[in-house]
Amino acid sequence: MAPNVHCVRHAQGHHNLSVANHQMHDPLLTPYGEEQCRNLRKTFPNIDKVDLVVASPLKRTVYTALLSFESVLKEKKLKIICLPELQETSDLPCDTGSAPDELAKEFEGKPVDLSLVNWGWNSKRMKWAPNAPAIERRAREARQWLMARPEKEIVVVSHGGYLHYLTEDWSDSARFAGTGWANTEFRSYSSSTYQADEAHFTETQESRRRRLGDEKPLDHNEATQLKRTSTNERKQETSDYLDKAAKTNDVQAIQAKV
Repeated sequence: MAPNVHCVRHAQGHHNLSVANHQMHDPLLTPYGEEQCRNLRKTFPNIDKVDLVVASPLKRTVYTALLSFESVLKEKKLKIICLPELQETSDLPCDTGSAPDELAKEFEGKPVDLSLVNWGWNSKRMKWAPNAPAIERRAREARQWLMARPEKEIVVVSHGGYLHYLTEDWSDSARFAGTGWANTEFRSYSSSTYQADEAHFTETQESRRRRLGDEKPLDHNEATQLKRTSTNERKQETSDYLDKAAKTNDVQAIQAKV
């Protein structure tokens, strides 16, 4: 039987505070982000049933997982599995992860499994390229990996932009900057399709009702069009930011113009 997958967007990172902070490489959580994690720990339903925690290897996602699911990690002696396929979509400095040796030093002594994080995972090239076809491929690989796990209740901590690709749901992608997911928001999914070469998620009724009430879901054509529009908008946002950064070294000027 395929597991239930509970997707979580990371807590507030320093890059979330301003456009200028997008130049920060692999930023950490803010103090408010740490507080969001403590709140999630209190409100996440049936947290004691979680039997696997998986996270993008970026520091903010790993720390979100460590702080939010501290109790279950300790009680069940679990380790957070860092899965590179869950990394964020852009190649901005804030969305580019750290080298494996730096991550090993950062999380030394903590319940974090970095065995799947190899050199080059943060290159943003080839498999890791910041374009829709590459992101869709690694999102498909991530779904297959998750659905093949023996655990029954899996938490996945990832990023606002990437979670649209993982869940194939773009229905609210314009709610925040580049994503429909709030910091530490969680949504739950079951498998609608799982085969050796394919896997798709379906959001549970309880999860949809919690965030949307009785709102009618989009049909296939509406969802496809929204995905296309949202992907193009995100690409343009990244392009605009890079153009601004190339024209000036004054990050405060960049922030003022955006």
